[in-house]
Amino acid sequence: MIKVFLARVWRSVPTLFVVSLVAFSMIRLLPGDPVLLMLGERGGSPELVDELRSKLGLDQSLPVQYLKFLKGAVQGQFGQSIVSNRAVTEEFFDRFPATMELGFFALIFAIGIGIPLGILSAVRRGTLIDRGLMGLSLLGYSMPIFWWGLLLILLFSVQLGWTPVSGRISALFDVEPWSGFLLIDVWVRGLGFEGFLNALKYLILPSFVLGTVPMAAIARMTRSSLLEVLREDYVRTAKAKGLTPLRVVAHHALKNALIPIVTVVGLMFGTILTGAVLTETIFSWPGIGKWLVGSVIARDYPVIQGGVLLISFFVISVNILVDVTYIYLNPKLKEGAS
Repeated sequence: MIKVFLARVWRSVPTLFVVSLVAFSMIRLLPGDPVLLMLGERGGSPELVDELRSKLGLDQSLPVQYLKFLKGAVQGQFGQSIVSNRAVTEEFFDRFPATMELGFFALIFAIGIGIPLGILSAVRRGTLIDRGLMGLSLLGYSMPIFWWGLLLILLFSVQLGWTPVSGRISALFDVEPWSGFLLIDVWVRGLGFEGFLNALKYLILPSFVLGTVPMAAIARMTRSSLLEVLREDYVRTAKAKGLTPLRVVAHHALKNALIPIVTVVGLMFGTILTGAVLTETIFSWPGIGKWLVGSVIARDYPVIQGGVLLISFFVISVNILVDVTYIYLNPKLKEGAS
């Protein structure tokens, strides 16, 4: 197992290299000079512009800038933000818990709803329930996040007034960060159940929006995987013994059907992180996605380069963990995995 893990880690190195190159190159294709954006509309004298560009290292050739960025990234140093003058890693990990909290609840929603819907659809294969559920999952998978989010805001926040429009917690609660996970921090700082409930209210709608696409994918994969397992001989034998359909599915079919579902759940982690960019922007959620969008507007090169590379690192790490878990659940794959 350790050999498989190390092989996966080694194979991820070229991927991270390509990601670093793409992140470095793409931001520089956008129009706009970060130095001129910093100096404002009136700008400054040519001498001031040249001095600032030299201070930021933007007067060097692109290959030299990339090699410096790559050298720093290997050492875990991604430079300083042009806008805030803070270390990129410091800003990233200040905001990362907010994104992880949102992503965790989105994934809980996706798994908690997607798997039961997939099981129900498989058990009721060919019925109106099956067609209806798969039609809804296809709709959810195809739904643009920004459009879906705005619709839900109009319905639940504007019309019904059930949920807040933006932010993480009401301004009435002054929460000093401890872990970065707000639902934990409200208890640590003594805000009790009232503060927890308020933070949860802000979390429900963006989690629902962010989890819609993963939920649809998990539901469809669960149905497909379970239908395949239900055709196996050992399942037919269990049915022939007179076991109830619930026992057949729960104790015999579902365990083996979960193997490909684990892979999909791991891949959905990347989908959630990329979807967080739009979701956090729509709901003004102070996480990594909103931070990166603001950095693109400000042409904050170090933040974009470092932020994208760090996100890629976490996504690849989760995929490696999923691969190892997959092999653990299905030892037959161990021979060809290394």
